[in-house]
Amino acid sequence: MTTVTPARPRNLAFALFNIVAGLIGWFASFELLTEYIKTLKNSEYVPNCSVSILVTCGPNMDSWQGSLLGFSNTIIGVSAFVAPIAVGVALLAGARFAPWFWWLYQLGLLFGFGFILWLASQSIFVLGTLCPWCMVVWSVMIPLWWIGAFRPHAVGDVPHSERAQKIFAGLYSWAWVLILITYVLIALVAQVQLDWFGEFRRM
Repeated sequence: MTTVTPARPRNLAFALFNIVAGLIGWFASFELLTEYIKTLKNSEYVPNCSVSILVTCGPNMDSWQGSLLGFSNTIIGVSAFVAPIAVGVALLAGARFAPWFWWLYQLGLLFGFGFILWLASQSIFVLGTLCPWCMVVWSVMIPLWWIGAFRPHAVGDVPHSERAQKIFAGLYSWAWVLILITYVLIALVAQVQLDWFGEFRRM
């Protein structure tokens, strides 16, 4: 008699989360890229994200911070957000990745998380603007990192001892708190430095 090993349940919620977050981040990056190209073609063009002096993306795109590697950061975003979309689609198809893949994916997420924190600090403290499409990218990169940082370890995709896995499972259960804290900290810093609530009241 042949024993049939039950198939591992598909990670539906995690897969859909990666796809949706990746698509949102990709779309925001693509919008920034198209607006940047339009400004290159026409120096008098006003980007669709230029709402006011404070809420605008023009200064960000024209700054050296907006082209850190010598080309527009938007190209990085359009390229990088393909990764979570691909991971989500593969998980929906029932793929199981080796532990090294998850380590590599987490390294990419860590780079993205650190990059958006640096960009947020530059935007708030140096440029003095809040770029709408940039903030969309920040908003999806934050949960992508905190959830992606703990989940593979918590569910056994990356093998650990039983004790270590329980620790990661505990951290994973608090990921939403870390996401919220990150959002609140950025919002508070922006409010103290730029008074963005006051700017929105004046609109």
